[in-house]
Amino acid sequence: MAYWLFLISGLAVGALYALGGVGLVILNRATGVLNFAYGAIGGLGAMVAWQLLDWGWPEPVAWAASIGLGCLISLGYGGLVAPRLAHREPVVKAVATLGLAIVLLGIMNLLWIITPRRLSLVTDLASIECLGLRITATRILALTAGVAATVAMVVFLARSRMGLMMRALADNRQVAAVLGTPIRRVEAIAWGLSGLLAGFTGLLFGDLVRLDPAVLTFVVIPVIAATVVGRLTSIPGTFGAGLLIGIIESMLALVPSLSPYRVAAPFVVAIAALMWLQRGRALTFAGED
Repeated sequence: MAYWLFLISGLAVGALYALGGVGLVILNRATGVLNFAYGAIGGLGAMVAWQLLDWGWPEPVAWAASIGLGCLISLGYGGLVAPRLAHREPVVKAVATLGLAIVLLGIMNLLWIITPRRLSLVTDLASIECLGLRITATRILALTAGVAATVAMVVFLARSRMGLMMRALADNRQVAAVLGTPIRRVEAIAWGLSGLLAGFTGLLFGDLVRLDPAVLTFVVIPVIAATVVGRLTSIPGTFGAGLLIGIIESMLALVPSLSPYRVAAPFVVAIAALMWLQRGRALTFAGED
């Protein structure tokens, strides 16, 4: 029975990793930016939501504040800072977002002293019984949102005009500009979508795992590991990797000798996936020799 409990828990957390990965892939495909501040953006939204609930504000306001703040911060950075780095190397763009993450973490530590907190959402009260286990609506929502976002973004990129323009930007920014693509508007939509997903992910992560500014900020590590498995472009691949990382992290808790190394699971999965993806190239080189 314990195995099922940890499996379900891993699926819920993995779905959040996957959801975060979808946000990163959308942004990277449209702008070429790997956003290391993704976790901090969601973390600030979750902390604001907790504060509003602590003050007695209605829960829908807290949800809207977390998601809206994530979108606002992402749009602000995408509109004020990102355009000035558009023609710089990908490493420079990534480091700039790391600076944003540090600033947001500093703000959270300044506003909220480090102390145990609990973010409880109304979805924790509803549950279903499955295999003798109580599964909260929050866990179901996390998994459902991950699947829905994956399907929606795949269809959006493949079928919509805006998705086509995002893919054009990813292929060649200069050519897309010559063809009349409204680059600033397309990038703003990508930053906004990514921010919305960050705010939503941070809120659920704060409920299901831990409401702590540092923990929420560094959740970007397994999220990035999932996107690496998806080669920063594949949304279905990123979704599958996020689920796998979440399940492995959760199941390792059942093995006392391996439990301390749970944090290494994202790196192990990413490295193993990269080695697997490179096997064809290695065989080609060996054949040439």
